[in-house]
Amino acid sequence: MQNKGLIKLFAFLFGLVSIYQLSYTFITNKVEKDATVFATNKISESEEDYLAKREALEARYLDSIGGNSILGFTNYDEAKKKELNKGLDLKGGINVTLQISVKDILKGLANNTKNPVFNKALADADAASKSSDATYIDLFFESFDNIKGDTKLASPDIFANKGLSDVINFQMTDDQVKPIIRTKIDESIVSAFEVLRERIDGFGVTQPNIQREGNSGRILVELPGARDIGRAQDLLSSTAQLEFWETYKQSNPSLSTFLQAANERLKTLVEVEKPEEVVKPESELDSLLSDVAQDSLDFSQDVNPLFSLLIPANPNGNALVSAAIQDTAKIGEYLRMKEIRRLIPADIQFVKFVWERPTEGSEVVELYALKSNRDNTPRISGDVVSDASDTFDQYNKPAVTMTMNTKGAKEWEKLTGDAFNNQTGIAIVLDNKVYTAPGVSSGPISGGRSEITGTFTINETKDIANVLRAGKLPASAEIIQSEIVGPSLGQEAINSGFFSFMIAMAIVLVWMVFYYGKAGIFADIALLLNILLIFGVLVSLNAVLTLPGIAGIVLTIGMSVDANVLIFERIKEELAKGKGQSQAIADGFGNALSSILDANITTGLTALILFVFGSGPIKGFATTLLIGIVTSLFTAIFITRLLVDWYVSGKGRKLDFSTAMTKNLFKNININFLAKRKIAYIASSILVAIGLFSLLTQGLQQGVDFVGGRSYTVRFEKMVNPSEIASELNTVFGSGTNVKTYGEANQIKITTPYKVDVEGIEVDNEIQNKLYASLQKYLPDGTSFEDFTIGSGEKSIGILQSVKVGPTIADDIKKNAFLAIIGSLAVVFLYILFRFRRWQFSLGAVAAVFHDILIVLGVFSIFGKLMPFNMEIDQAFIAAILTVIGYSLNDTVVVFDRIREIIAEKGWKAGENTNLALNSTLSRTLNTSMTTLVVLLAIFIFGGESLRGFMFAMIIGIIVGTYSSLFIATPVMFDTLKKKTQIGKEE
Repeated sequence: MQNKGLIKLFAFLFGLVSIYQLSYTFITNKVEKDATVFATNKISESEEDYLAKREALEARYLDSIGGNSILGFTNYDEAKKKELNKGLDLKGGINVTLQISVKDILKGLANNTKNPVFNKALADADAASKSSDATYIDLFFESFDNIKGDTKLASPDIFANKGLSDVINFQMTDDQVKPIIRTKIDESIVSAFEVLRERIDGFGVTQPNIQREGNSGRILVELPGARDIGRAQDLLSSTAQLEFWETYKQSNPSLSTFLQAANERLKTLVEVEKPEEVVKPESELDSLLSDVAQDSLDFSQDVNPLFSLLIPANPNGNALVSAAIQDTAKIGEYLRMKEIRRLIPADIQFVKFVWERPTEGSEVVELYALKSNRDNTPRISGDVVSDASDTFDQYNKPAVTMTMNTKGAKEWEKLTGDAFNNQTGIAIVLDNKVYTAPGVSSGPISGGRSEITGTFTINETKDIANVLRAGKLPASAEIIQSEIVGPSLGQEAINSGFFSFMIAMAIVLVWMVFYYGKAGIFADIALLLNILLIFGVLVSLNAVLTLPGIAGIVLTIGMSVDANVLIFERIKEELAKGKGQSQAIADGFGNALSSILDANITTGLTALILFVFGSGPIKGFATTLLIGIVTSLFTAIFITRLLVDWYVSGKGRKLDFSTAMTKNLFKNININFLAKRKIAYIASSILVAIGLFSLLTQGLQQGVDFVGGRSYTVRFEKMVNPSEIASELNTVFGSGTNVKTYGEANQIKITTPYKVDVEGIEVDNEIQNKLYASLQKYLPDGTSFEDFTIGSGEKSIGILQSVKVGPTIADDIKKNAFLAIIGSLAVVFLYILFRFRRWQFSLGAVAAVFHDILIVLGVFSIFGKLMPFNMEIDQAFIAAILTVIGYSLNDTVVVFDRIREIIAEKGWKAGENTNLALNSTLSRTLNTSMTTLVVLLAIFIFGGESLRGFMFAMIIGIIVGTYSSLFIATPVMFDTLKKKTQIGKEE
C-alpha cells in the first residue's frame, strides 16, 4: 500500500479532531451533573414543588459559572454550543410543523375584501386543499380563474388596493398579478420564519432548530429539552395580535336589554334541561357572587339557556359578566348565532364580545363587551409598539411595559382620554383574549408608555414581551404535526440506547476475535476508531443524534465488519492458492475492493434517498448510516491494512486469519444452488401469496404518520387492561380509538382520529382533559391534571409522549414514503446495470428486493395484531424497508461481483461456475448476516419499545435478504440469460 505515512497522519489528525470535538460534550455533561448535585443538596424532596425549584436553581448555577474557564481553552457557555446535539427522543422536548395560513396572507393582501368572487375562490381552495397535493396559492388561482367572469385580480377591491398600489395597478392582467402575489406570499412566510426565530431565541432552550420546508408554507421547529410544553406551544402558535379597545360600561342598559332578549329567544331555539343541583365547594365563584350587586342583571334561578350559565361580574370592574370556564364555549356559540345577533340594539350593533385570558387555577373568566365598528377593527393595533420588556408593577408583581411609536402615542392619548371621559375601561387584547382592562383615573395619558398587569408568572411576562418585540405573525400558524416527549422517556431512551449499543459492540468485538484470531483484533481496533470518527463527524456537522440514529450506528457496527470479512475471506482464498503471506494480503485487499465499494455504494444510495425523503428521527438514522458507511470504508480499507502490514512486517510473525475452531469452516462446500431454484421459487411464491392474501384481506396497521390523528403513550402505576380502556375511550371520542399495550403491562399507546381535521392547541387540551377524566380511576390518588400531562419532572406515570399528525401532512408523508421506495429501486436498478452491463443482473437484484419487501409486509400484516409490541406502519417502518433494500442489495451485489469475476475467467458452463461463485461467497454471506442479525437482536431486546417494530422489520428483512440473494436474485438472473450464454457458446 502506497502513501502509508500520509494515511497514518490523516488517521491521527482525524481521530484527534474527533476527540477534540467530543470533549465539549464530556465537559458539559460534567458541569451539568455538578449543577444537578448542587441543586439536589440545596432543595430536599420534602419542599413543595421541589422539582421546579431544583430546575430553577440548576439554571441559576449554570448561569453563574457559564463564563468560567475550563481546562484553559473553553467555558460552559461555549462548550454548550459545540456539544453533541441530542434529538427530541433522547432529551425530551417538542417538535412541531407549523403551517402558515396562506389564506390569511391572501386576505390581508386583499385588505379583507368583501368581494364575493374572491371569497368564493378562497372557499373553493379550502375544499380542494383537503384532497390535493397542490399548494394553496395554486388552488386559489385555479378556483379564481374558474369563476371570475369579468372580475380581475387587479380589481380595486381585491389586489389593486392602496396597500399594493406601488406594485399592482388597475390595468394589469391576472397573469401579471399572479407572480407579484406569489412573491408577496413568500415574503410573508419569510417574515413569519424570522418572527418565530426571534421568539425561539428568547425562549431559553439550547440548540433550537427552525427551518422552512421548501415553498409549502411549513416551518419545522425543534426545541429539544423544552420542559414547559404548554408555554412552548403558546409561543409558537400565538399570532401576537395585540389590540387596544374601549369597553362598554357594565351598567349599559342596551347590553342588559340584549342579554334579556337573547335569553328569551334562546328558549325557543335550543332544548333546555333543568340541571341537577350541584353542591360546589367554597371557591372563587362564591366570593364573586357574594360581592355582586344583584340589581345589575336579573339572573333568575329559573332554568334559562343563557342566564343559567352566567355569573354577575365584579361591579367595580369593566367586565360585563362572568362564567365558569367550561361554559364559555356554549355561551360563545349562543352569542354568535345569527338569530341572537339580530337582537343587538342599534346603538351597540357592532359590539364585540371577548373572554378574559384564564389564569392558572381559576374557575371563572370574565366576558367583556368591546366598542367595535363596521370593519371590526380596534382603536389601536400592536404594530405601534416599538419595544416591550418584562418588569414588575408597583406592587412588585410581574408585568409587561410597552413603548409606542409617535403615531401610537397620539392614538393612545386620545383613547385614554375617551375612556376617562366615558368612565369606561381600556381592554388590552392579545390573540383575542383580554389580558387586562383597567379604567383611566387621571385623564389622557401622553408619551405612549403603557403597562400590562394581571395575574402573571415571570415566564408569562417574559413570553409576552418576547412576542411583542418580535412582532406579530403575518398570518395564523397552525400546528399540523407535533411530537412531544417527556424528559423521563428521553432519559429512558438514552439508557436503553446506550445499553443496546454496548451489548452490540461487545458481541461484534468478541466474534471477530473468535472467528479471525489476531486479525480480528486488528478489525476491532479499526471498528473502535470507526465509532470515534462517527461521533466526531456528527458533532462537527452539528448533526442531531436520535434514538434511530443510535440504531443506525449500531447497525453500522454490524455492517462495518462486512468489509473486513470480505477482505479476510479473500486473503484466506489467496493463501489457499499457495501464495506468500505478503502477496496474499496485497491481493486479498485488492480483489475485495470492488465488492466492498459496490456493496457500500448501493447501501449508501438507499440511505441517501432516506435522508432526502425522511424527516426528524428518520433523517437522523439516515445521517448516521451515511457517515458510518464512509468511515467504515476508510477504517476497513486503510486502517486495517496498516495494522495487518505492520504485524506481518515483523520478523517471524504469521497471521492465519482464522482460529483452530474456525479454520476449516465452509471449506470444500459444493451446494448446487441453481438445481434447487425451482423449490425456492415454489416456497417463495407460497410465502408471497400468503402475504398478499393477508394484505388484501387484513391490510396493515397504519400509524398516525399515514392516516393522521393523535397518539399518546401513557404509563400507569399498575398493569391495566387495554380492551377495557379502549371501550371507555370509544364512548368519549367515538369509534376508531385504538388502545394497545406498549412495552410493559402498565404502559399503553392510545391512538384516536378524534377531531383530526381541527387544528389548534384548544383541541389538544380538550383531548388531554378527556383522557385525564377517563383514566383518572387508573391513576394513583391525588394525581392532578398537571401531573398527568407532559411537563417537567422525572415522573413515572401519565402521558410520556404525544404525537399529532394532521391529515394533510399524513398524505404528504405517505406520498414521500412511496416515492422513497420507488426511487430507491430505480436508482439501484440503474447502478447495477451500469456496473454489471447486463440487464439480467438488475432484474435479479430488483426481483429479490421486491420478494423481500412483500414478505416483510406480509409478516407485518399477518402478525400485526398478535405480537406484543407495536407493528404499525409509520415513517420508521419505511426506514426499515429502505434499509432492508440496502442490505439485500449489499449481499446480492457481493454475490454478483464474485459471479462476474469467475465468469470472466472461466465462462458460464451451464451454471457450474455460478454455483462456484455462490459457494465461494457463502462464508462471507453467513458471517456478515449472522453478525448483523445478532446486533439487531441486541437492539430489539434492549433498545426500548419505540424501536422494536423497526428492528423486527429489519430482522425479518436480513433473514429473507440473505436467502433471496442466494435463491432468488441469482437464479432469476441466470434464468433470464439466453440459452447460448448459459451453456457458454455466447460470451
